[in-house]
Amino acid sequence: MFSFHIAFSPMKRIALLSICLFTNLLFSQQEKGLDQNSSEKEVKVFPNPATNVINVLGLWNSKKASIIITDTYGNTLMGYQWEIKNNALNIPIAHLGPGIYLISIRSTEQKVQKKFLKQ
Repeated sequence: MFSFHIAFSPMKRIALLSICLFTNLLFSQQEKGLDQNSSEKEVKVFPNPATNVINVLGLWNSKKASIIITDTYGNTLMGYQWEIKNNALNIPIAHLGPGIYLISIRSTEQKVQKKFLKQ
């Protein structure tokens, strides 16, 4: 078995542990599903990884939905109030840097959280 050791200062170890715990929390929340009115597995985000736009299919139509994109630190980067038509959304993400993001879509009809990767 191959192993190696990298020395980190105590502050860097705490920061890395915090990032790992937060990322694990995000993914475990997503696996449990925050969607109350429809199956989380029915909602698809693609392409994943994405470059300019993400498409979200399988949503319930709504006159007013809150769309929020956050980074892995929980910082809100984008927020919109849009109408969901044809059970889908197309969200521009060209201005985001490469990384892992979480999209939250909330309306009176449903609550959905999905992760996506921006190249």
